[in-house]
Amino acid sequence: MTEGNSIINANLTPLPDKVGVDGLEDKWRAVWDENGTYKFNNTRDRKAVYSIDTPPPTVSGSLHVGHVFSYTHTDVVARYKRMRGYDVFYPMGWDDNGLPTERRVQNYYGVRVDVSLPYDPDFKPPYEGTDGKKIQAKDQVPISRKNFIELCEKLTAQDEKLFEALWRKLGLSIDWSQTYHTIGEHPQRVAQKAFLRNLARGEAYQQDAPGLWDVTFQTAVAQAELESREYPGFYHKIAFRFEDGTPIYIETTRPELLAACTSLIANPDDDRYKKYFGQEVYSPLFKVKVPILAHPAAEMDKGAGIAMCCTFGDVTDVQWWRDLKLPTRSIIQRNGRIVMDTPDWITDPAGREIFAETAGKTTFSARKVIVDKLRESGDMDGEPTPTKRMTNFYEKGDKPLEIVTSRQWYLKNGGTDPKLNAELIERGKELNFHPDFMRVRYENWVHGLNGDWLISRQRFFGVPFPLWYPVKADGSADYDHPLTPSEDRLPIDPTIDVPEGYDESQRDVPGGFTAEKDIMDTWATSSLTPQIVTHWAEPDEASKALFKATFPMDLRPQGQDIIRTWLFSTVDRAHLENKCLPWAHATLSGWILDPDHKKMSKSKGNVVVPNEPIEKFGADAVRYWAAAARLGLDATYDVGQMKIGRRLAIKLLNATKFALAIGREDENHHVGDAATAAWNPADVTEPLDRAAMAKLALVVRQATDALEAYEHSKALEVIESYFWQFCDDYIELVKNRAYGTPDEKGVAPSEKAVRSARTALGLGLDAFARLLAPYLPYATEEVWSWMHADSGSVHRAAWPTPEPYVEAATGASPELLTWAGKAVEQLRKIKSEAKVSMKTPILSVALTAAQEGVDAIHAALGDIAQAGRVVGKFDLVAKHAEESAAEDAPETEVAVAASELGEPPVKKK
Repeated sequence: MTEGNSIINANLTPLPDKVGVDGLEDKWRAVWDENGTYKFNNTRDRKAVYSIDTPPPTVSGSLHVGHVFSYTHTDVVARYKRMRGYDVFYPMGWDDNGLPTERRVQNYYGVRVDVSLPYDPDFKPPYEGTDGKKIQAKDQVPISRKNFIELCEKLTAQDEKLFEALWRKLGLSIDWSQTYHTIGEHPQRVAQKAFLRNLARGEAYQQDAPGLWDVTFQTAVAQAELESREYPGFYHKIAFRFEDGTPIYIETTRPELLAACTSLIANPDDDRYKKYFGQEVYSPLFKVKVPILAHPAAEMDKGAGIAMCCTFGDVTDVQWWRDLKLPTRSIIQRNGRIVMDTPDWITDPAGREIFAETAGKTTFSARKVIVDKLRESGDMDGEPTPTKRMTNFYEKGDKPLEIVTSRQWYLKNGGTDPKLNAELIERGKELNFHPDFMRVRYENWVHGLNGDWLISRQRFFGVPFPLWYPVKADGSADYDHPLTPSEDRLPIDPTIDVPEGYDESQRDVPGGFTAEKDIMDTWATSSLTPQIVTHWAEPDEASKALFKATFPMDLRPQGQDIIRTWLFSTVDRAHLENKCLPWAHATLSGWILDPDHKKMSKSKGNVVVPNEPIEKFGADAVRYWAAAARLGLDATYDVGQMKIGRRLAIKLLNATKFALAIGREDENHHVGDAATAAWNPADVTEPLDRAAMAKLALVVRQATDALEAYEHSKALEVIESYFWQFCDDYIELVKNRAYGTPDEKGVAPSEKAVRSARTALGLGLDAFARLLAPYLPYATEEVWSWMHADSGSVHRAAWPTPEPYVEAATGASPELLTWAGKAVEQLRKIKSEAKVSMKTPILSVALTAAQEGVDAIHAALGDIAQAGRVVGKFDLVAKHAEESAAEDAPETEVAVAASELGEPPVKKK
């Protein structure tokens, strides 16, 4: 296609005998791959580049239709920006490290890690896929950490091929040469380099502190990964006693933690307990003396209004322990069981015997022992009463979290630093949220942080911390003086690599070194995707140029549910490292709901596999359904919407073929060979054609404004609405004139009038191919190939601008087309109500409309008469404004005042 002086030159190909959407995906995907249609051209000018921080999907077996939903939104933006002339940097990553991958590998191969085992180079897993059945931990074969990591890498590579195949079929305009893995060498180097710089600046630190712990996965959990769920339990009313035996009752759901009690806490304003503050009582069963203290976090209306503080039952206990400087009395181990050795703070012989009965038991079993003992001692008032409470879970876990004291690595995120917190709030104000109401979720999260980001995990498949520690003479690790590598050695694995100045023989011996065995939380890598994809801090010149041209990035698209994790953590990392936002815009997608309006999730079993609707309706149809949904709002999985999208794609094919065939068909309706056409806006001379172009100019302007504001669904609605009007009204009105068909009196339209119709049709369908290209990439590429042979992809064509259509409209009003369409509608209604063929001639008719409508209809009377087969008198009667008001009719209403039909045509035998 060439567009100069507003003339669009078309190079027309022979048209197919039949058109349809089936098979277009395979046809055009191969062409796009061969031609590098979506390849980033490595433009060095930052103003000419549009860069997207594409979400790397978690590689854990399968995608669901919710992924199709949100990734389509991103692809619409990418395609639009490419057509606007930007060199679009649109990479794809795979988030293949972390717990989801480990769980999948355990279940798929039937294995688990035992760090004490040596590497077996000939190991073969007991299973190769388990049909979705979860293998119990006791039945999983123990293997070395290295063997396990090799299985993780093997399975993720298989999964990624399936994911890529789906994305390609959906038509994502990804540059597949720009892919990365969050566990790959380059991302590891970026993550380790960023961590070392955080450490050098004092932004990363380690600390022995109580933290949330998942006993199933044996790892610490960050605040952002918590999920509050309702959990059944029982309230137990138990007596602590003063020196004289007088009881004071508390209510607890966790009596198994009595041995860890440090104090009783009540609100300082609670008149029931003010007189007891500063006094001491003895705990039941264990007879440990504990003080009664005041703290404003105690809830006066919860239970008895006074609670025991144990180290640690919940996050409130941690707050009380920290604020009131209470002793640490931990009895829960990392495996979720009670410690084996009786604590030295329990000195009462009977209490020590009771504790010994709970040693090594799960919290559930220990609870039963303690409750039975409380009954026997008379320290429990009545029987436990059922309750349901909100309890913290790891978002991927099945059991309530415990709070365990352990050494962990943290990264500053404003949870303990008010200055940093305020800076991150300001960063949120700089960021353009789409929709804007999502901004408050970011701000609420930052304001509500109560600790720094815990970034270490006690797992296996992830980015290692690039650290070692000196080993003291007594064999213990000197955690206060970590050993770090130089950046040019990265990435490193401290369990394999050796720090400078040491050799392998000094590993884990006094005077030598020991490796940091923890890995980074998966978000600690994912939070650096802008730095990873733009090649931040890489030494080669090509990487430096790429970073300069693409960072800060333009867009972060993502789900609304990970604002607190991915979006915030990425802002935090860029603020600390780059002193800026990582991107200018963030688009947030809503949830996908099933037909019963419930959120789709694998756990609920209501997930739709995306291959199914793509195979059934076509990729364009599924994309249409996704793109019709507004950002930030939930959308229902709607097959009906997909059917509409399929119908839209087919209509585009049929309408374009019809228009391009005009003037190229022989008497047997066979389309001729290739031809050329020049669609010159100056050739649009007829009022109806000009009105159609005026409406098109308006639609181009509105759609462009909507897409610039990241309102893809609004743009689609505007484009689609006019496309159907163009097909149903305009094409039907002008097709006889475009063909040069004589009217009922045998008068043929002038050559000028014919050219006007054909030009308007060409201009219109050329524009619709480009306007719909971000949404229906396959159907639009097909019709573009008919119009612009050998001129490249529609997805590299220029986005339409209003100017050619404004020129073609020459001041016409788009309302003329609306009035003409309503007039034809009424003429068809006459025949429909008479139950006769639409080919039946109308001998005479009188239409009534407002004066504006009469003028418009009169301007297009010839086309309207031919479309409605009016062969005789055609009167137009203007209604006065008061008449329309009296009849409560819309201002744009057209009505039939009188009509007379001729004889229906005789059907040919």
